[in-house]
Amino acid sequence: MELAELPADLTLIGGGYIAFEFAHLVARCGVAARILHRGVRPLEHFDADLVTHLVTASREAGIEVVLDTAVTGIEREPGGRLRLRAESGGQAVDYSAAMAVHAAGREPNLAALDLDRAGVAHGPAGVTVNEFLQSTSHPDVYAVGDAAASGLPLTPVAAKAAFVAASNLLKGNHTPVAYGVVPTTVFSHPPLAAVGLSEAEATRQGLKFTAKSELTTDWFTARRLREPVSAYKVLVEEGSGQVLGAHLLGPNADEVINLFAVAMHAKLPARELQKLVFAYPTSASDIVYML
Repeated sequence: MELAELPADLTLIGGGYIAFEFAHLVARCGVAARILHRGVRPLEHFDADLVTHLVTASREAGIEVVLDTAVTGIEREPGGRLRLRAESGGQAVDYSAAMAVHAAGREPNLAALDLDRAGVAHGPAGVTVNEFLQSTSHPDVYAVGDAAASGLPLTPVAAKAAFVAASNLLKGNHTPVAYGVVPTTVFSHPPLAAVGLSEAEATRQGLKFTAKSELTTDWFTARRLREPVSAYKVLVEEGSGQVLGAHLLGPNADEVINLFAVAMHAKLPARELQKLVFAYPTSASDIVYML
């Protein structure tokens, strides 16, 4: 799409990965971007504190972030613009947009397969599978990716599952799927990344841990790039010193989160991570100060 073809304004329905990524992209191309999210907090699977910082940065970038607002209908107006009907706090509200994009999530496209007639158990998240990615009700059926109720809905997770399912199909069930530690990133500006448990999840599990967090906008890594907001939160288990979760917002968070994933996979205690000397000046060199 050429720049001249972009609409004057764009409304994204939903408050997940796609909504924030596209909003940040088009806003920097001069498009008036708006995010309409039905919940009180967007990006619900990410750390709440870091999401708050990202929402602030988004608004400062000119993106209108509207929360607790559910879109109930869309219709074309005589002039060609779109009218979005919504509800907020029990009140009806309208929004006008040159273009609207559905970014409120997706469901597996399985309706045409008539799985019930074939006796294949399934639900809203896809086909119900066992550890070999084989249907729990029909042994001749395997499913991966968005079609399977297994693992996070991420491209690298689906790719790993595909290799496992193919091997089990060809050689018989011999390899159970093991996703392990899976990092994930929202490619906004700055990017938001996470791996492992959130603070809320660790608390629910009754784990004893220390949560270290800080706004790092004045750290050199952020200052040299004039990054508007930068922050982190790292959870370290008491006793074992294992990193339970890492949450990053700022320059190169999408790359640095992979280093935390490697450390967690190798069960490298935080004290050992602190002993490493990283190349400087890189974003990874900040890890020793986050622990």
